[in-house]
Amino acid sequence: MPLKKISTGESLPSIISRVVNDDYVLIDKSGEFSFDWTAESGNEVFKIYLKDKQENILGLLSLMDYPEEYRIHLNLIEVGKSNVGKKKTIDNIAGCLIAVACKIAFDRDYFGFVSLKPKTKLISLYQEVYGFRQYGRLLGIEGEGSNQLIKKYLQDEEE
Repeated sequence: MPLKKISTGESLPSIISRVVNDDYVLIDKSGEFSFDWTAESGNEVFKIYLKDKQENILGLLSLMDYPEEYRIHLNLIEVGKSNVGKKKTIDNIAGCLIAVACKIAFDRDYFGFVSLKPKTKLISLYQEVYGFRQYGRLLGIEGEGSNQLIKKYLQDEEE
């Protein structure tokens, strides 16, 4: 996955995989995440980390499956504090996680449909950076928009 080291532009090999029970202890002890990720354990939770640093989780994603509505709902996404804002050293963490949600939505024959309910201040970010569109109180992406995110962020995918 094309994570980028900001200082050099170098691609950093990374892996996205399901969070297992032991990961919740690492997540909590790291001090990198503000949300209580154990509360998401009933959902499908994914982590992204550098290939050679499995214990250093860079970001997390919680998904809910709505098969009757043919959509994956992005319930929660968080990038570790070390890689947010001007101090971040690695770019594309959130993009890679969102692209995985899109891929899962295609794999489940949902036409790539992913929804989320954003904080008001993040609506324009999701629309401008990732191509989400407004659907009532939710934002969503599907079809070609989802395909574009997959191509942009998952071109060097390893699972």
